[in-house]
Amino acid sequence: MADTDFDGYRQQVEESVDWLRSRLPISPRTIIQLGTGLGDFADSVDIDRIIPYHDIPNFPCSTVQSHKGNLIIGRLAGEPVAVLQGRFHFYEGYSTKEVTFPIRVLSLLGTQLLILTNAAGGLNPLIQPGSIMVIRDHLNFLGENPLRGINIDEWGPRFPDLSVPYHPGLIKMALDSSGRCSIKNVLSGTYVCIPGPSLETPAETRWLRECGADGVGMSSVPEAIVARHAGMEVLGLSVVSNVNDPDNFQPILLDEIIATAAAVAPRLKQLLTDIASRLSSEYFRE
Repeated sequence: MADTDFDGYRQQVEESVDWLRSRLPISPRTIIQLGTGLGDFADSVDIDRIIPYHDIPNFPCSTVQSHKGNLIIGRLAGEPVAVLQGRFHFYEGYSTKEVTFPIRVLSLLGTQLLILTNAAGGLNPLIQPGSIMVIRDHLNFLGENPLRGINIDEWGPRFPDLSVPYHPGLIKMALDSSGRCSIKNVLSGTYVCIPGPSLETPAETRWLRECGADGVGMSSVPEAIVARHAGMEVLGLSVVSNVNDPDNFQPILLDEIIATAAAVAPRLKQLLTDIASRLSSEYFRE
């Protein structure tokens, strides 16, 4: 990245931080980013303010219909949260720095935890469509890293450690919450992020499975990397929309992915609400 690009990026982030700092009614500790088909989860939040992305200086705008494009500030089960109602994707033409722009901005406003949600395709034949996969690890197959370029030492280290990309205590909390709430088909696995927007071929599906991935999608990994660089902990939850057998491949339709994610949304809402109710006593007290 040229110095001029670097200076411009830093200035844009700082402008967004300053603009939001004077307008946030509360100081959220937790970010919840909503994925494909999950935007209506925001209805469960006790909302203090809704800020459209296009009102925030330098924020990108989502071009995907199922991503509404709002920053929602409020409380979920008493926990102060910033809900990103919609995200940006590499396949939309954004760089990974642009994709992760909201995470970087909110990290500089004092958030400590990022909860990522997404819709994913299943690769592990033992996973059922409609399952919720708690992400234990990831593979970044985008071909780009959001930390590429000049490092800003005040924002995080040049070479951040990703030996534990997703917080083990939060993974356990999510799995425990599924049991507490009697939510079925919740398991853990490895998520792989691909560029998209074309969906996987049978050969690609077979290869990704052989690489050790249990679910595949087109988001979340850049955000997780930036959050860890910023010193935040991360919890990832994937709604598995379909599971494909590369030897008996079936067409993958976006409408079906969105419909499955929407059908699972009430269970995900219940899971997230229970997790949020436990954060003050079981996580932030650490």
